[in-house]
Amino acid sequence: MEKYSVVDLFAGAGGLSLGFLQTGRFDIKVAFENNPDMQATYKKNHPGVEVLGDVCQADYSAMKDKYGDIDVVIGGPPCQGFSNANRQKNHAVSMNNMLVKQYIRAILELNPKAFVMENVSMLKSDVHRFYMTRSDIDCVRKYKISTKETRLLLLEKKYLFEGAADIVSSPLRIASYLWPEEHYQLLNVIYKATKNIKKLKKALVKHKSALLRIADKHISDSSDYILSHDSVAFSAVKEYFLTDVADENDYFAQTLRESIECSVMIQRMLGKAQEIFANDIIVEDYSETDDLTAAIRSFAVYDYLTSILQSEDNGYVIDHKVLCAADYGAPQKRNRFVVMGVKKELASKIALPSPEMDEDEYKTVRDAIEDIEDVEPVTEVSDDIGIVLNEKDVDGLAGLLRDSERLYNHVITKTTATAMERFKAIKQGENFHSLDDALKTNTYTDVSRTQNTIYLRLNYDEPSGTVVNVRKSMWIHPVKNRAVSIREAARLQTFPDSFIFCGTKDKQYQQVGNAVPPIMAKAIANKLCRYLSK
Repeated sequence: MEKYSVVDLFAGAGGLSLGFLQTGRFDIKVAFENNPDMQATYKKNHPGVEVLGDVCQADYSAMKDKYGDIDVVIGGPPCQGFSNANRQKNHAVSMNNMLVKQYIRAILELNPKAFVMENVSMLKSDVHRFYMTRSDIDCVRKYKISTKETRLLLLEKKYLFEGAADIVSSPLRIASYLWPEEHYQLLNVIYKATKNIKKLKKALVKHKSALLRIADKHISDSSDYILSHDSVAFSAVKEYFLTDVADENDYFAQTLRESIECSVMIQRMLGKAQEIFANDIIVEDYSETDDLTAAIRSFAVYDYLTSILQSEDNGYVIDHKVLCAADYGAPQKRNRFVVMGVKKELASKIALPSPEMDEDEYKTVRDAIEDIEDVEPVTEVSDDIGIVLNEKDVDGLAGLLRDSERLYNHVITKTTATAMERFKAIKQGENFHSLDDALKTNTYTDVSRTQNTIYLRLNYDEPSGTVVNVRKSMWIHPVKNRAVSIREAARLQTFPDSFIFCGTKDKQYQQVGNAVPPIMAKAIANKLCRYLSK
């Protein structure tokens, strides 16, 4: 039976690749993954695949010379657009825009028969947009990509000062006021900690030497608006360390917050303004009518992708859909936005796979991990030498995933006394908000805003929610007073036990959380085969 050659971009640990391989119809030739730990995991589990790093350096012409024509390009490029740029300085934004464009470059240069792109479900939303750069002008015109004006918030009205617009429109003036990144990060940590007096004390003690080292660099008697606020901010921090503050209470925290808030907001403004110039983004005007904003042309990520790839030049017919992993046999309600494209000469109309099961047939957490509930996990990666599993008659999903005599990655976080108290108090399906107030103290800056996924005890008889980094979320085993292990999280993602994750504990948890459930990837791959085999 013919096998189709595949290149996997942004391969991560290899969940998408694994699903395609499980069909027996695809041969992964090359995978790109820049993260060293994910790359190590991919190599360990896909020994026949050439694994490369930076996709921006990819030479697709040389790749075709080596492997011949590539039939399918798959992958999940990180993509945030500028949808979250208003929160604070965010240097990942421009990088992620570039990576989506790199995905499209791969398709244009490899010219595969088909492609599959996977990403978060919000990708289709109008909020998820690219800001237009000078390098986009020709492409936007050629493919008639729809654009609209977007106003990027740079500084809220309450922090606005005369001449702010002149500063953000000048790269030289931005650079003259912008702090070194270390200085901003240090003060921003203190600023965010002022919401919680205990966290504030801890942060001040931790960063004392660094803050005192840089404080005098910002303290001056300048009458310049920005420099004077810098001086107020760092003087307040320095004063804390040089005087005996006996009454460290909420009033003290509020006073410190007020002293440093304006300078932090101005630095965020300068950071965003610098990103605009660094990425050659076209600004139509700066306005101080209410807040300080920049008027920028933007286009939706999905419009950009489809306008280029559906054009007559490139000739793909495309379908997109939000797929739920539970519909394809994963014990997890995980929604992902998937775009599939096939050359028009192979199909005039395509569709992503329909659900394979109804809600009353969904696999549950019990189906995935109950068979290993009595296997004692380890707490250190160095002790992860593989736990020998006793022979057990296991069927269903667990039987499918239990394909190794040894259980690796059955590693958990150590349980503190505080966490254990909480574990014991939380029932299946409950989370941090179920706790008595006495058990909520000394943890989160703003308890009321804690997400419902924090300290979540899984319900054995339902699918789990979206598996993220369950170490950070402190997910709890359904019936054991301990954290969910890396292996258990991997099972919820439908990775078989023979698939081994590499790296530190946190890196392994993160790899599992970032992955595409292989069982859903397999359903997509099987559907794609129908079009390719024609």
